[in-house]
Amino acid sequence: MSFPNGFLWGGATAANQLEGGWQEGGKGISCPDICTGGSHTQSKRITPVLEEGTFYPSHDAIDHYHRYKEDIALFAEMGFKVYRFSIAWTRIFPTGEEKDPNEAGLKFYENIIDECLKYGIEPLITISHYEVPFALTKKYNGWASREMIDIFVKYCEAIFNRYKGKVKYWLTFNEINSATMPMGAFLSQGILNETEKTTDFMSQVDKPELRFQGLHHQFIASALAVQLAHKIDSNYMVGCMIVYATSYPLTCHPDDIILNQQNNHIMNWFCGDVQCRGYYPSYMNRYFKEHNIEIKKEDGDDEILKAGCVDFYTFSYYMSVCQSANPDATKGQGNIMGGVNNPYLKASDWGWQIDPKGLRYSLNEIYDRYQLPMMVVENGLGAFDKIEEDGSIKDDYRIDYLRSHIEQMHEAILDGVNLIGYTPWGCIDLVSASTGEMAKRYGFIFVERYDDGTGDFSRRRKDSFYWYKKVIETNGEDLK
Repeated sequence: MSFPNGFLWGGATAANQLEGGWQEGGKGISCPDICTGGSHTQSKRITPVLEEGTFYPSHDAIDHYHRYKEDIALFAEMGFKVYRFSIAWTRIFPTGEEKDPNEAGLKFYENIIDECLKYGIEPLITISHYEVPFALTKKYNGWASREMIDIFVKYCEAIFNRYKGKVKYWLTFNEINSATMPMGAFLSQGILNETEKTTDFMSQVDKPELRFQGLHHQFIASALAVQLAHKIDSNYMVGCMIVYATSYPLTCHPDDIILNQQNNHIMNWFCGDVQCRGYYPSYMNRYFKEHNIEIKKEDGDDEILKAGCVDFYTFSYYMSVCQSANPDATKGQGNIMGGVNNPYLKASDWGWQIDPKGLRYSLNEIYDRYQLPMMVVENGLGAFDKIEEDGSIKDDYRIDYLRSHIEQMHEAILDGVNLIGYTPWGCIDLVSASTGEMAKRYGFIFVERYDDGTGDFSRRRKDSFYWYKKVIETNGEDLK
């Protein structure tokens, strides 16, 4: 059951979901900083003007800003080979448009990188993980504007130069394809349409043409970042990051088959095709025409895309859904990416259907398409965790989830997939990106922080902490 030698076991986080210190060290306001808390039954709100007495979870998050040494020591205790984290854009350029980068922000991430290297942990850095500076939303409506490309490339240049020789792996945009859905407009691109009406994060005022235009700008920015990275350091490897929403036809009816294929084209393949192959796929022509979307390109854009293909492919995988042409088919409670329930699968506390074999299937599908090295950089189970009387957290349900997915990753490797790393999501409890809550816990490490803003931020190891430590020690051989 052993994994390949040098396999990168680790964990993943994002700056706005764990750092806190939202106005320390010269940091500017980012889009997550204006989002209130929420839950799986109550959407978080977008408030361009902060409300007194309202709880904003990103402002303190889990206080990693002051506790990163403690947290990285815990990751090292588990035996991490790699740690995926993100840089808060607003720590480097508070509004995005400063002439020079903020030294305090550069130094903060240099300290994190050095702390990782001290323990032999490889940094894997996401450049933009749902972190658009809010000043760029106000001035340009985020990625709807082409102005964002040069602003982003300047940001990349600052961090590529600063961390040269210390970092090898970079990801340009987290879950870039989330912008194929209305929720991704503000979440991923910082687009806020009709500000006075868009307050509900899950029900944003949507303009699809802006989202897809924003994606084009991100594609160009990513391609330019790849070229810049290779110019600055030939050892740099730059990857894409896709939220892979594995989808099956509900039945063998041809209508379900076609619907599922169309869904996969837009949700799962479009962004990967552009970033890995370097050009727009032909199936998008019909989609754009039928949805009255016209992508504005400039001369040279096609050449930039072709010259800036990524070096490796990474993705998040949590669940799968089914597609049905039957309008009466039961929609899943937790299917935020659409689709209907699979009658053969169980679901998590949040209604996300658990499908380990879907991960093997997805790995094979993706690798067959692109033939690039791959990493699973998010995977995990969000659940309610309970502290027992003796202080322990017995999260066997999380261990079962992760074990079954690791087993299927190994099957995919035997199938011939070049899988080089695995970083389960939220290796330490953090704020949920979609719901803004702490109650949806993913970590191996419990953080004493709650949705009412109480808690002393203390850390404690869950049962899964010791289990994952054993998995890494044995390179995946001992999953018991």
